[in-house]
Amino acid sequence: MAAVRMQGPNSHYLPAKRPKRSGASLRFARTLLFGFCTLLTACSSKQTLEPINPLIPPHVLSGQAAYDRVKSFVDLGPKVAGSPEAEAAAKWIYTTMISVGIETEIISFKDPTPSGTSTFHNVRGVLPGDKSKTILIGCHFDTKAKIDDTFVGANDSGSGVGLLIELAKVLKENNQPGPEFHFAFFDGEECLVHYGANDGFHGSKHMADQYEQAGILDHFAAVIILDMVGHEDLTITIPSNSDPYLVSKVFEASHNTGHRTHFRLFGKIIADDHTAFMNKGVPAVDLIDFAYGSAPSLNDYWHTKDDTMDKISADSLEIVGKVTLELINLLNVQPRKE
Repeated sequence: MAAVRMQGPNSHYLPAKRPKRSGASLRFARTLLFGFCTLLTACSSKQTLEPINPLIPPHVLSGQAAYDRVKSFVDLGPKVAGSPEAEAAAKWIYTTMISVGIETEIISFKDPTPSGTSTFHNVRGVLPGDKSKTILIGCHFDTKAKIDDTFVGANDSGSGVGLLIELAKVLKENNQPGPEFHFAFFDGEECLVHYGANDGFHGSKHMADQYEQAGILDHFAAVIILDMVGHEDLTITIPSNSDPYLVSKVFEASHNTGHRTHFRLFGKIIADDHTAFMNKGVPAVDLIDFAYGSAPSLNDYWHTKDDTMDKISADSLEIVGKVTLELINLLNVQPRKE
């Protein structure tokens, strides 16, 4: 199934890109079929599935705490990639992650863009554990350029940043034997003109390349991307170019936590920070609300000056946070069967 191409610089839709591993067409068809079957099963089920020996109870995640972190980050102002403000935002994330007890680093690198070579600043935190089943949870922190001089991206990207920091804190405080966690804050997700080889997703592509060069891609059990997860009218629209097994576990996790109605399949391909990892054969899922608008069927707040804190809800952040924690529990106790 070919993706719909939307014209213009805001488009996240891209044509399907064949992954490096073989059998991509078959896997893609199985993604849609498997996800649809999972949707029917989850909707019809009347019995809550309980995880075995959960790594961490989802109820310890505070939506209000995540909301407060979103607001503090958004208050920094615009963070266009390549700008001094974006570098300052990276340092803010670094300092905040250190304050919650996570070993963190800033990874600066140069990359070509339509406006010339720019310097980007990824931030990565690591919570040590079993490296053979590493889980990366990521978001982007840069804001879209050329929208408005005051554009702060409360949902895109503030919500992901605030929730990811709070998830890192909770996982640190409730640390038990389990997978190693990498917390990735990507710079340069937004494009300047049109998403393409040298425009957009700079941070995630650079980090995926780093892992590939280090020869450790096989260590990753899952990549979970959080993007636009704070809208008060929450609808997580999982794109069809997510890993089918992880999609099934997201639906199971949302069912277990009582939030199944907020999660659905989008039915189209969305290019996002998960794409760089999927293209290298790493299982990844994109938790994104691509119905971020004034009505359920619209996305009219996205990449506009209306993306402000009054649209963000602590309840929505808590829902996505709890489902993410339950997803981690399921991945930890239910090993993937190839």
